[in-house]
Amino acid sequence: MAVHAHPDDESSKGAATMAKYVSEGVDVLVVTCTGGERGSILNPKLQGDKYIEEHIHEVRKKEMDEAREILGVKQEWLGFVDSGLPEGDPLPPLPEGCFALEDVDKAAGELVKQIRRFRPQVITTYDENGGYPHPDHIMTHKISMVAFEGAADTEKYPESEFGPAYQPQKLYYNQGFNRPRTEALHNALLERGMESPYGDWLKRWDEFERTERTLTTHVPCADFYEIRDKALIAHATQIDPDGGWFRVPMEIQKEVWPTEEYELAKSLVDTSLPEDDLFAGVRDNA
Repeated sequence: MAVHAHPDDESSKGAATMAKYVSEGVDVLVVTCTGGERGSILNPKLQGDKYIEEHIHEVRKKEMDEAREILGVKQEWLGFVDSGLPEGDPLPPLPEGCFALEDVDKAAGELVKQIRRFRPQVITTYDENGGYPHPDHIMTHKISMVAFEGAADTEKYPESEFGPAYQPQKLYYNQGFNRPRTEALHNALLERGMESPYGDWLKRWDEFERTERTLTTHVPCADFYEIRDKALIAHATQIDPDGGWFRVPMEIQKEVWPTEEYELAKSLVDTSLPEDDLFAGVRDNA
């Protein structure tokens, strides 16, 4: 089960990993917390389109449907309302009724229902910083942590309302946007005399003094990068196919960095680090 904040997050974070496991016969469910209603239209080719602006919820749902089909996963909506990304100094208050202002335990209950219904062995989500500090990403982290424990807690979440109790075995944080990967691709491009889109990223990394995360798990999935990119492009309002996401030639990506990275946050099975499989330890106990 991959828990994400908005439609498009599933295609930019761990998509190749999901496609790899689907190809191996693993049942994969994406849980999308919000409809992405307040997301900006980031593709310049679609900016100013009145239909999209007036029907953004329906458009983003259709994009999610297409990406889901490409990845071969199942998908469920939790039904919360996008909080938007507040900007300014000081930051404006979050809009009333948005996901980030929901009661954490109550919101986690909706995820508990999905966990108890799907019964995943492994869950992926975001770290306490949200991967980056979008309020919906941070809220996704909060409810994931509560639901991982709460799915087995019948006092907090009674079976009569939330379904039969179940305990997932492992929980990971997506860490695909990590500095070692970014530096490796950046240097590979420069060594080949090519322009890198990562120069400014690396400068901002230093400016924000971002704490380095522990990368415990490197999943080999380069054979599925094309599927990842196709799913990402399906989110047309969010992704410019001529933008920075796609400036590194595929052959360089596969050669220089053929894995997606995760941080093991919780495990109820024995495993040895580093791992190359999200199901390490789980398979032994199956």
